[in-house]
Amino acid sequence: MRTVNRVGTLLLAVALLVGGVLVAAAGLLAALGRSGPLPPDWPATLATTRWRDPPVRAVAASLTLLGLVVLVAELRRWRPTRLRLPGDDGWHLHRRSVERRLARAARSVPSVRRARVRVRRRGDAWRPRVTATGDPAARADVEFALRRELDRLAAPRRDRIEIRLVPARRAT
Repeated sequence: MRTVNRVGTLLLAVALLVGGVLVAAAGLLAALGRSGPLPPDWPATLATTRWRDPPVRAVAASLTLLGLVVLVAELRRWRPTRLRLPGDDGWHLHRRSVERRLARAARSVPSVRRARVRVRRRGDAWRPRVTATGDPAARADVEFALRRELDRLAAPRRDRIEIRLVPARRAT
């Protein structure tokens, strides 16, 4: 999300800068008695332009569409890059690092072969979601290994861990 915000801010800043330079140049040239950077007939062009004209509608539709895309990008919930640790000291962990460590902890259980972890954050609480290949009876062992790793990471409240153990397919 930061990238979208930065690109949008950059585009808005460039548009404002160009508009400001054009206005300043037009004012300076008008004070000197010369024609400005805009075509001399632009007031007449604006006065004769109507809403029914196709270029006007195309520009309005594209600007409306661009505004809606930016609005949707702003309102979408993005996965966090950093997970805050408890306390007001500003410490955090990177989400991908936490996911890798939790996946490694799940794979440390003898009957689990592959594990994939996704960490979601709601407020200050983290909710790990684990999908692993292994014996479904090892669920308690996987949860114990994950809770132990979360304790090492000093994670905030650990209410629920979603664990999905899928039995390995056998080649026949």
